[in-house]
Amino acid sequence: MQVPVMAELAARGESPDILFWVGCSGSFDQRAQKITRAFASILNKLGIRYAVLGKEEMCTGDPVRRAGNEFMFQMMAYQNIQTLNRYGIKKVVTACPHCFNILSNEYKDLGGDYEVVHHSAYLQQLIDEGKIVMKEGGVFKGKRITYHDSCYLGRANGIYEAPRKVLEALDAELVEMPRCRSKGLCCGAGGAQMFKEEEKGTMRVNFERTAEAIDTGASIIAAACPFCNTMLTDGVKHGEKEEQVKVMDIAELIALSIV
Repeated sequence: MQVPVMAELAARGESPDILFWVGCSGSFDQRAQKITRAFASILNKLGIRYAVLGKEEMCTGDPVRRAGNEFMFQMMAYQNIQTLNRYGIKKVVTACPHCFNILSNEYKDLGGDYEVVHHSAYLQQLIDEGKIVMKEGGVFKGKRITYHDSCYLGRANGIYEAPRKVLEALDAELVEMPRCRSKGLCCGAGGAQMFKEEEKGTMRVNFERTAEAIDTGASIIAAACPFCNTMLTDGVKHGEKEEQVKVMDIAELIALSIV
């Protein structure tokens, strides 16, 4: 794939309209790389001027701050802020709610003030502007889809409508889980839980959440977070429903449906 890198654009004296912040998961996790590719393919197809930082992008520091290592978080954050400010970045789009939350809400205290947009809101904007046009009788027309609210997108930042509007554009049947929107259940990965052993309990959080999604009768569980995607995919495997149910990011659903 041809993905523009910020350093190369700057060397030519050019600047992008948006910086696509890929994040650790989208860079290194094999499953999440597919989400990155899907979103980049949409940007390429629409001719949007964007760039990634590539090797200059560090982890935002979200997991270490949640785990209590404030010193390491500030080291990471200051390095990222220096890089973004050096390039004069004004607008950042990311497919990770964890990156979105920390870049938009917590970097300001350290001198990093940017317009940060989650890819669900950005895709909704492109649909509303008529830039994203769906194929006739789309791939997902009539399919039953349920959407899982990411904690950092939903409860932390109040973004509930944008991902649902994107899914409605697919002409699919959107079914809600009993616990959704502000009452949604965490996938089990947030707050650095992804990187530690769980406490004792009767059931893993992701298994419980995935069971709720499967019970809706949906053939697709839509997510808008790479961590949620991993946890729900594990839940589907645990429930032995891999043949019947797929976990997909909203960017992947749009990439398959766009003209």
